[in-house]
Amino acid sequence: MTPTEPRPTLLALFFASELRAWRGQMPLGIVFWGYGVTASSALAILHWTAMDGDQVILQQILIALSAAYTVWILMAIWRCAPNSAPLWCMLARYLTVAWALNATFILFFLQIDLVLRYARG
Repeated sequence: MTPTEPRPTLLALFFASELRAWRGQMPLGIVFWGYGVTASSALAILHWTAMDGDQVILQQILIALSAAYTVWILMAIWRCAPNSAPLWCMLARYLTVAWALNATFILFFLQIDLVLRYARG
């Protein structure tokens, strides 16, 4: 680091690997399976638990968190895809498009369900 470069913040240091994934600087396998599949499954389990416990506020928070996370992970996978063999790059990008459509529909219908629950009281 040169004297003219800004010092990284604590937040940037804490999320260094996530920032590398966002920039497309990590291996596709780690981003796809580690951050994508594993973390998305954890968010889905949390949401299912909140639904099972009828925790409406937590469900709303998890929908917003899942939407933001989905944007991040889809961009990270898309950008990291060229770091793999051409076949895996193509498959990852096709799956990313399918993932985006699926996540959009799921989050949309979960939000509609919450809005209807709010309306009913």
